[in-house]
Amino acid sequence: MSSIRPLIKNECIKMIKRKRFYIILLILFILVPMFTYAQMRSAEQTRDKFNGDWKLEIQQQITDNQNSLGSGRIPDEWKKYRIIFIQQLQYYLDHDVNPNDPNGVSFTREFMDNSISLFIPLLIMAIASDIVSGERTTGTIKMLLTRPVKRWKVLLSKLITMLMFVSLIVLSTFVISYIISGAFFGYKGFNIPVFTGFQLVGSDVDISAVHAVPQWKYLLMQAGLVWFVGVIVALLAFMVSVLVKSTAASIVVMMAAIIAGSILTNMASAWTSAKYLFMVNLQLTNYLSGTPAPIGGMNLNFSLIVLGLWAFISVIVSFTVFTKRDILN
Repeated sequence: MSSIRPLIKNECIKMIKRKRFYIILLILFILVPMFTYAQMRSAEQTRDKFNGDWKLEIQQQITDNQNSLGSGRIPDEWKKYRIIFIQQLQYYLDHDVNPNDPNGVSFTREFMDNSISLFIPLLIMAIASDIVSGERTTGTIKMLLTRPVKRWKVLLSKLITMLMFVSLIVLSTFVISYIISGAFFGYKGFNIPVFTGFQLVGSDVDISAVHAVPQWKYLLMQAGLVWFVGVIVALLAFMVSVLVKSTAASIVVMMAAIIAGSILTNMASAWTSAKYLFMVNLQLTNYLSGTPAPIGGMNLNFSLIVLGLWAFISVIVSFTVFTKRDILN
């Protein structure tokens, strides 16, 4: 292990010199305040509309969603989301808990829920998609491989460095979201209960397993799932970076896959085989909130196993191709 430490240090230095991580931080510092301001204005308008009565606001949301269930213009697969959403709102109303209480912790939770399948993967692609192909494009990989170091160690050092920066990106996203949103909404909210465990059985919602979780604990569980998704996306981008010579091509391939996943999630309910695609399984935090799976037969364990298999295969392919391919010529 000591022989690989200098390689990891060298990769970290190269990553810092490329300034990709700093660009990602800059993106977060620009976009998060925009999202926070938009959320603040929306909360103000809603508060003015219902004169600050959050129960009236929740009841109106329940009524609107119930009325939409009778509309023939809404696809049946979308109605199941509204059915469980109605029951969730009713559960919060019955237990006198305001699910829309604006605070830094709630904003961070909602922001990460909405970012896990597209925004965060795109940020991670910025450092993972060219970690090998970028050096092949510039030719520095040839100089690196002429050193008396085994190829698998060179690739392992890149892999470890990438995972370190993926962890930093996920952590930075949580911290920046909380700090900036807290400046608008306040830094309270850690002990607010979040109800989880809702399940859709046929056309009815099963609330027998519903239980309250403090928001800080929910945020920790959410962070673990977001980090796991980030690692999976990074490993797949890492594989593409090994297989493809061009950095641009590597980024396009991964971007197309991620965007296709967000489309398939809303359209593939009848295509059951799509549940084995990695991009359809990225929305892991939906299982915490109780949102129905996009395709029947999916659950948290299923998605974790599918993503784990994709990650395992990507690592095997990456090391096999990198150690066998003629890169020097």
